[in-house]
Amino acid sequence: MGVSEGRSPAAPRAVPTRPLQGPRARRGSPACRPPAGASRSWPRLGGGTRPGAAPRAPPWRPPAAIVRAAFLRFFEERHGHRRLPSAPVRPRGDPRLLFVNAFKPIFLGTVHPRSELAQHRRVVNSQKCVRAGGKHNDLEDVGRDTYHHTFFEMLGNWSFGDYFKEEACSMAWELLTEVYEIPRDRLYVTYFGGDPSLGLSADEECRDVWLRLGVPASHVLPFPLKDNFWEMGDTGPCGPCTEIHYDHVGGGRNAAALVNQGSPDVVEIWNLVFMQYSREVEGNLLPLPQHHVDTGMGLERLVTILQNKRSNYDTDLFTPILDAIHKGCRAPRYQGLVGDADVGRVNMAYRVVADHVRTLCVCITDGIYPGFSGAELVLRRILRRAVRFCSEVLQAPPGLLASLVPTVVEVLGDAYPELTRNANQVSNNETAFLSSLERGRHIIERTVQQMEPSTNFPAEVAWSLYGSLGFPLDLIDLMLEEKGISLDSAAFNELAGGAQAGQAGNTNTHLDVHSLAQLRSSNVPATDDSPKYAYTLGQHGHYEFSPCQATVLMLYRDQSLHKEVGAGQRCGVILDRTNFYAEQGGQDSDQGYMIRLGQQDVLFPVESVHLCGGYVIHEVTAVETLRAGDQMQLFVDEAQRLACMTNHTATHLLNFALRHVLGDSTEQRGSHVTAERLRFDFDTKGHVTVEQLQQVEQVVQDLIKKNEVVHMAEVPLTLARRVQGLRAVDEGYPDPVRIVSLGVPVESVLTCDSEAAMQTSVELCCGTHLLQTGSVEDLAIISERQLVKGISRVIAVTGGQAKQAREVGQCLAMEVDSVSLRMKQRITSIPEMQNLSKEVGQLTQVVASTAMPQWQRKELQTILKALQRTANTAIKKLELQQAEKKAQVLLAKYCNQPVIIDTVPADSLSILMKVVNQLCDKSPGSSVLLLSPQASGEVLCACQVSKNCLPAFSAADWAMAVCTQMEGKAGGSPVVAKGSGNAKGMQGALTTALEFAQSKL
Repeated sequence: MGVSEGRSPAAPRAVPTRPLQGPRARRGSPACRPPAGASRSWPRLGGGTRPGAAPRAPPWRPPAAIVRAAFLRFFEERHGHRRLPSAPVRPRGDPRLLFVNAFKPIFLGTVHPRSELAQHRRVVNSQKCVRAGGKHNDLEDVGRDTYHHTFFEMLGNWSFGDYFKEEACSMAWELLTEVYEIPRDRLYVTYFGGDPSLGLSADEECRDVWLRLGVPASHVLPFPLKDNFWEMGDTGPCGPCTEIHYDHVGGGRNAAALVNQGSPDVVEIWNLVFMQYSREVEGNLLPLPQHHVDTGMGLERLVTILQNKRSNYDTDLFTPILDAIHKGCRAPRYQGLVGDADVGRVNMAYRVVADHVRTLCVCITDGIYPGFSGAELVLRRILRRAVRFCSEVLQAPPGLLASLVPTVVEVLGDAYPELTRNANQVSNNETAFLSSLERGRHIIERTVQQMEPSTNFPAEVAWSLYGSLGFPLDLIDLMLEEKGISLDSAAFNELAGGAQAGQAGNTNTHLDVHSLAQLRSSNVPATDDSPKYAYTLGQHGHYEFSPCQATVLMLYRDQSLHKEVGAGQRCGVILDRTNFYAEQGGQDSDQGYMIRLGQQDVLFPVESVHLCGGYVIHEVTAVETLRAGDQMQLFVDEAQRLACMTNHTATHLLNFALRHVLGDSTEQRGSHVTAERLRFDFDTKGHVTVEQLQQVEQVVQDLIKKNEVVHMAEVPLTLARRVQGLRAVDEGYPDPVRIVSLGVPVESVLTCDSEAAMQTSVELCCGTHLLQTGSVEDLAIISERQLVKGISRVIAVTGGQAKQAREVGQCLAMEVDSVSLRMKQRITSIPEMQNLSKEVGQLTQVVASTAMPQWQRKELQTILKALQRTANTAIKKLELQQAEKKAQVLLAKYCNQPVIIDTVPADSLSILMKVVNQLCDKSPGSSVLLLSPQASGEVLCACQVSKNCLPAFSAADWAMAVCTQMEGKAGGSPVVAKGSGNAKGMQGALTTALEFAQSKL
């Protein structure tokens, strides 16, 4: 999401991406289905327009569903395209690639000939698109006008080496004018007008196609590279495009002058891209082995035209949602007002909520939930924004967004069946999240009302909202700022630090001292949690976890013990025995569920598990009444448990490897094991080197390959103290203690004078572990840094995640090698070297932020740092060479005159400044000011004043006077200065420059 890249604000060509900030990409999905059988007849939306007949408005206003279906059926049935379902908005694969790049191998001719992708020739679909992050971020614009959206639908057809410009334009014209019956005189088409700097001539082939189709020459318009040449990114497939624009006003006027001018009256509706080149890293264009077509037309904009509306929100894609909003809130009905006419921003709120609820439904259905990073963070902001407009502007009761879900499903469900299938999931997730946000907002407002004037907002209230409800901290800050109140940040950070250090939990899982005493006085036995170790390794290498039967002994809620807890309440459940692992020893707790015996269809989810005074407390939300004495069957989440076991055993391997490589003085200072990764803190005398990181990984991999047996046994504490090489054993360990030994039976390490523990990993540990080290598969250290002097922290991943990290590392290493080779070539072009420098910078950012082996990251960062220095030096050298040539010409022209004022071509301000410096070095008595007009309309300015003229003559004042004349800005010192302005004032600026200099000399 991210989350999406587009072509222009006025004509969305966006596709769903990661937060993203990656290259532009196209819609598409490798998933496909066979085309439907060809139809003998084509159902038109109206009677059609006969060639030569007078154009007329559409005879009826077709619903959006029919417009969408007509597009798909037109290409599928009349022109033999294969219809594909929409790809999800969730990016897949390499975090730098987008799923919509699925057709890129076809464009480049690198697709495997036997792959399903290679079978595609003609494809059509309606693609779900989200644009709410990255380069083209529409989020804050949504609601302010009537056409920005975070979610929209893109109708598209593709050709892969099949048809090209003639057929693509003909099909588009046929659909628009004969099927949709859009009047021909309201349509304008643009084509690529060429670019001499790239050696590209105008796309006259495309122009001629439109003319042959009967489009008047006055409606066929050339435009430059920025408007009519489409590129996927800095490199990759690209080509000229032709766009079809619609004039909302009509009436026989000629609106050609309004095309591509941002006018709301003349809008782009369809973009046809002709993929015929590949942009290489060096910037040059190479012809593709085959020509392809990729088109996109925004459904919302098309429906607006066909339903004779001026606002997307007035179409039936939005009106049912707007009606549902009105029914669910206290605000007046939607009137379509914008700007100052929209008193109280009520109409803006309607548009925000209608748009955002569509985006929320689509994203949550596709597996993106409001969160705290990437696409999830963007969605959280969308949700936050929607909630605030619901409650504060529309005065809606809590839960309005969730109540709109059925309406969204009704509008979009036929086109995207996944919405229908997952409707409850969408509603449940939104309801839960909205409930927390609404509750938190009310707590903030009540607290503010009770506060004394001029006091900070209580940190403990903010912490409870943040920690218990997951209430976004930035929203707390924003709402307090609006009320002129600030948060006691120091106290909040102290609470946060205490929670991280002490793992402070909620009141349902951490027994207070009085409840502990009551349990013991009532002779409630401590929980037997030995069943957590009851698992075996099956014949096929699969772990088998035995279910456990237990009895509810007591329930704990709101810091008090209960014999019964009602349905819907969250509580801690104390059992006589359990197979759930409670959070301890740095390992996350198990999750799973329990059921009441004889009641298999009611699941009580176990969200977390904690140990307190020998009692294991299971955090459960009671879906039905729970009572002491209930017989329960317990089931752990096996995937989550196995992932924790893998990472915990890997932590022991890592600890041993670090001591083996860095020395026996290396001591563990902390660890944390989750299902996703492991974290390990240890003593170190200095930075861990690249070679040491490689050695550590190699030691771990050797132990994995040996597939050593993991031995575990409980032994008396007095025996454990005798084990040589075991880290210090203090009173904090229970007696007996559990020993985990890799490859050597516990009995052997306990033998007197045994040095077995010196040769392998032997640790005291209560965690759950694999039974053989081979199941770890692989380990990659993806981060290493010093927390404070003398203590380092490493983060590692295992199994498939480690494999993926290594693959990503290899890919990036190949890219760095490629840049290195090109850097060694003799490059004489400044733009070419600047592009190479930019590529090095982009690679540096990717290498720093991507999960990959840390040793490899450090290696690549060293190489990239050197490459960046080389590129900068080369650019500076080339600029000096170019500046020297220009200075020689000017020197010959002005022959040491006291004032030199002129215009020169220069690609950058840096080069212009160097020309000035060169001139002044060779003619010390001259004061020089040079202007350089740019293709963008900007004028660069650089000047230097001879030291003989100081202090009366100031370069900073000179540049300011000149740039002010060009409506620009300038700055610098008395000796040198630079600035810029507008080309319209350049001639006047030259006059001002001379007059200013003459007045000072």
